[in-house]
Amino acid sequence: MTAGGVFAPVQIVGYVALVLGVAAFLQKNDVRLKVLLSGEGLAYLVHFALLGNFPASGSAGLSCVRNLVSLKSRSPWWVLVFVAANVAVGYFCAQTPVGWLPVVGSCMATAAVFWLRDIPLRLVLLVSTVSWLINNVLSGSIGGVVLEVFIATANLSTIVRMAVRRPLPPEVEVSPAG
Repeated sequence: MTAGGVFAPVQIVGYVALVLGVAAFLQKNDVRLKVLLSGEGLAYLVHFALLGNFPASGSAGLSCVRNLVSLKSRSPWWVLVFVAANVAVGYFCAQTPVGWLPVVGSCMATAAVFWLRDIPLRLVLLVSTVSWLINNVLSGSIGGVVLEVFIATANLSTIVRMAVRRPLPPEVEVSPAG
């Protein structure tokens, strides 16, 4: 399914989401990560609405707002608000089990952006990405599939770079061979 062709408006919006998503997961700074993810969420909202995938569109819109709110507050109450809102989107919009995939992915990401940082944040976002990838494959969104594969790859690359540059804990001693 190409939804009108490679250069159709729906696909162009998907390409904008692609660029923002890849740029987000190349960031080691959590603020830049969340701002770019908000832009990706906004583009995804429009992209999936044009594709007629309203559970994904609704969850993407909530993700956009959630990421911006998480920059100012880490209150656990926000997690409850956004998880409840996502569940409501699923309840009212999902007509099949596939419709729940972006909802579940968004709920996982919600907990991550409020409660986690650095590598743990990116690991949970990676699992969320996989749920969106499955949604996109099953719903036939070629641009969405490409986006999520690139996001997963960029996120994994950043996780590895962060892990390699992380100093050893003080209790780990490195002794010279001898």
